Amino acid sequence: MDGVFPVFENKFKVGTKGEASTSADMMTVMEMETFSVKMDGKVEEWTPMDAAGWPKRLMTGKGFSITMSGKRYNGDPGNDYVAGLAWKSGRDCSSKFIWEFPSGGKLEFNCVINVTAPGGGDSTNVDKLEFDVMSHGKPVYTPPGSSSGE
Repeated sequence: MDGVFPVFENKFKVGTKGEASTSADMMTVMEMETFSVKMDGKVEEWTPMDAAGWPKRLMTGKGFSITMSGKRYNGDPGNDYVAGLAWKSGRDCSSKFIWEFPSGGKLEFNCVINVTAPGGGDSTNVDKLEFDVMSHGKPVYTPPGSSSGE
């Protein structure tokens, strides 16, 4: 699909059974309001003698994080699962994640979930939930109109 899209057409699902999650365990985290993506490229740089002081570079690795923020929704399986990770550590914070793009593409990956705000705000605010979804290993990207990832 061509064109521009509103941000709300992005869809996110988390595996509510951690690394053992199957398709049936992938749930939307309800009441999320914003997300931002940060790419973390690993670039090696060197300056050979024949380059007259000009550096050369090569992308040797990548990672990314998706920061999500919204409201704490007690009773939603996705929201409850993520909020519960605030008090866990180690492999208990590892899961699976799916990002469905408005274009029809999809990114599936293993992740570590770091809950950065399991609540809080002014007394008249709705309780918040904020977390980072950090890639763990190489993701699988499925382009729009394709049935298999690369």
